Amino acid sequence: MVTRLAEREWQVLVSTVGLGGRRYRVVRAARPPAFAGLREGPLGAQLCVDKHSAAMFAMAWGLAARSPHTIVYLPLRASAAADPCDWGRPLDLVLVHHSLAFPPSRWKEVRARLGAGRPHTVTLPAGTWPSRPAADHRRTWHQEYRDHLLWSVAADTMVLTGSREAYELRAEQVRRLAEDGPAYRAQEPDLHYCAEIAMGAWHRFPHSRNGHSELHVQYCP
Repeated sequence: MVTRLAEREWQVLVSTVGLGGRRYRVVRAARPPAFAGLREGPLGAQLCVDKHSAAMFAMAWGLAARSPHTIVYLPLRASAAADPCDWGRPLDLVLVHHSLAFPPSRWKEVRARLGAGRPHTVTLPAGTWPSRPAADHRRTWHQEYRDHLLWSVAADTMVLTGSREAYELRAEQVRRLAEDGPAYRAQEPDLHYCAEIAMGAWHRFPHSRNGHSELHVQYCP
């Protein structure tokens, strides 16, 4: 599949943090986006993005899926929020692979030790944002399925944790938002364009604080 995101370079800073006998590699955006807004809501979170921050979000998503030993950090709290996101407490975003077994409660300590970081350029192959068959998506509704994206909020940050499969099942939505959102909104400026990323398993935890939720990512140029 040809994807314009595969040609994109993302400038990041890389830090290695030692904490409690563990070492964590953190990749963060070299420059926070000028426009974005992430807020927690009763059923998950709302993220507003423009052309630049949508592409950054997609690059971060792809990197998190393919890098099981890396914490991917998007500092969003200082960014200006669009009207749909102009409510509640602003949050940063961390994407992490579940195999790292990173406790969100430790994020505040890790963030405090990031330092200046080493400049680095990230490029990702086209297969980073695959289109998974419908059968793969249907499996996530089965009672025995356990490989869901999970989330929690710690230190003014939404920490999203999942496996490569969990990230890849939502990757095409993320890619479409970044690649097709600008043209779509240019043609239909009054219409809603978004990605709806399910988190948790609603049929098992319908009343749980971190059971079924949604990360609603809206393109707001």
